[in-house]
Amino acid sequence: MERKWRKKYEVEQVLKNGRHIIIFCNGTRKEISADGKTTRVTFFNGDVKQTTSDQTVIYFYADAQTTHTTYPDGLEVLQFPNNQMEKHYPDGKKEITFPDQTIKYLFTDGHEECVFPDGTIIRLQVDGNKIIEFNNGQREIHTSSYKRREYPDGTVKTVYLNGQQETKYSSGRIRIKDKEGHIIMDSKPQLF
Repeated sequence: MERKWRKKYEVEQVLKNGRHIIIFCNGTRKEISADGKTTRVTFFNGDVKQTTSDQTVIYFYADAQTTHTTYPDGLEVLQFPNNQMEKHYPDGKKEITFPDQTIKYLFTDGHEECVFPDGTIIRLQVDGNKIIEFNNGQREIHTSSYKRREYPDGTVKTVYLNGQQETKYSSGRIRIKDKEGHIIMDSKPQLF
């Protein structure tokens, strides 16, 4: 092992295998592989930055116990101590996986999508409308003027902003209730 003084503020060690270790006066330590393609810097505050031979950069924030990995293609992955993981794609899309395995997608056009472990999917559109797809086949649509529930059998129930409810059954029957729940119309299909 050879020791050199590069400056009066740091020490460089060259090991027999060709690896370099540089120690700075503030306690930061830099290790460089023999081929120069891999580096690891351990900072005085406990943070660690590693650059691999394929130019992937892995940064560990000691205080936050968080790892931030940047891949050569621009993908960034953040891993938090609570097992939350975020992926930031080069095109601007983001994917967040929460500890309960709920996955939230944030798209560049402003719309969002959440996929829950039970299979429920919530889509929030740019215009503020929300579409919820349940794992039982039901679907809900929320807009600024109504909320609508669609059932697998074709029945559709709509509740309007003024409280009025309209239910269209798959049989063709339509029932309308006022905001107090009183039936104001009930049409039963005619059988031929």
